[in-house]
Amino acid sequence: MNKSKFLFLFLGLSLLLLPAWSLAQSVAPMPKSQDWTYKKFLKAFKKSGRVTHLTAQEFAKVQERKPAMMKDIRRYLWRKFGGGDPRILKAFQDIPREYFHYDYQGGYDFSKTAYEYPPRTWALGWGSALSDYEGQAYMAQLAHPKSKDTVLEVGTGSGFNISLLSHLVSQAYSIEIIKPLGQDVSHIFKPLGYTNIHTRVGDGYYGWTGVGGFDIIMFTCVAQFVPPPLFRQLKPGGRIIIPIGQPFKHNQVLYVYRMDRRGRVHSKKYIPVYFIPMKGTMGIAAAQMGISIPGEKMAKPKAKAKPARTPVPQPTPAKNKN
Repeated sequence: MNKSKFLFLFLGLSLLLLPAWSLAQSVAPMPKSQDWTYKKFLKAFKKSGRVTHLTAQEFAKVQERKPAMMKDIRRYLWRKFGGGDPRILKAFQDIPREYFHYDYQGGYDFSKTAYEYPPRTWALGWGSALSDYEGQAYMAQLAHPKSKDTVLEVGTGSGFNISLLSHLVSQAYSIEIIKPLGQDVSHIFKPLGYTNIHTRVGDGYYGWTGVGGFDIIMFTCVAQFVPPPLFRQLKPGGRIIIPIGQPFKHNQVLYVYRMDRRGRVHSKKYIPVYFIPMKGTMGIAAAQMGISIPGEKMAKPKAKAKPARTPVPQPTPAKNKN
């Protein structure tokens, strides 16, 4: 066999084996975290001002399910992107998801349900929810976070998503409009040692001024359009990841808006999604556009004063004769 034929055969075999090798890499098991223990879980939960009823036996069962979640995320990202970002996979491995399974309105944890399969959303109270882990992985990879980036999240919710992003960027900011939820969740990050997360209660429509701009702005609620103030807070080269669509409808679509170096914005739509509606100014603005959002009051336009007119005499109607 001459050299050219050998080289051709070698390249052909390489191309055939590459997809199989990549798939094997995408489903390879992740190493177990040796630092997270039941004792540390209880200590962090107590420092966050919450109460857990998870037993040591239940904690052990939860940890046994985590490798299956990691395998599912790797396969999911392989199907959607051709592979998972190793940094995102490591962040999912490092973050204890059971710590974020908590109903803040009811005041109880559901930590024993963590790493469930198939993935699902969980209610947190006040209409907020913890998104499923596949969707969170997809949005994180779509954002292409870099270690020096600054990110803004609209909708803190459980705090898991901003914790995930905080492992991938330099500084992470998050706004929650539901006051009791935002206040309670603000206490859960420090016990885990997540010191680059900054939260506040407020209306995400107006973003977070005074930071100097964001490389990534991610919405964890559905809106009808991108709030104009957030375009002004996006750095050149930055991107906005946002679900666009009708509230409580299954026609929502995930969009990415990218701002080029000249300040021009380009948009692209991706997969169908389902998120809770963005509240506050977004709801009012949408209502003024004729989009009714449950729980939001329709803004009534002020009636314009009509100019006075001189009365015109009306003819007296003729009486019918019998």
